[in-house]
Amino acid sequence: MQQTKKTYTLQEATKKMEHYCAYQERCHKEVVQKLTDMYMIPEAIDVIIVHLLQHNFLNEERFAKTFVSGKFKIKNWGRRRLTFELKKKDIGKFNINQALADISDEDYIGLFNDLTEKKAHSIKETNVFKKRKKFIDYFLYRGWESHLVYDRAHELIK
Repeated sequence: MQQTKKTYTLQEATKKMEHYCAYQERCHKEVVQKLTDMYMIPEAIDVIIVHLLQHNFLNEERFAKTFVSGKFKIKNWGRRRLTFELKKKDIGKFNINQALADISDEDYIGLFNDLTEKKAHSIKETNVFKKRKKFIDYFLYRGWESHLVYDRAHELIK
């Protein structure tokens, strides 16, 4: 049985993308991918992207800021992981730096210290070196700066 792919007019695709962007902040890469999945031709994709930008449905700076604040507050990611994930989404260096600047150093270090206290107590490992390794791996994976992680590991796990 031949499956026919759904095709969209420019208006239909534009409306669909307006809803897609209104539902949640999106980056250009996600929108282009979605349009490509909808089998839109490159010329149509360009027209729709321009429309979304002009009508403020798509805004890289706003996307970067909401992405950073969400992942920092909810997933407790460090600056390195946030930067890496934004680069994966083709966000420019300027927007990444602006978004990261929204996190105050006090909040950043405060959250890091709270998380490290909890994690150090929750690791059930008697061998100090293994415990320290688990601790370090946990925070490096979440993108916290290595100098912070190593200093804190040696401070908390003796």
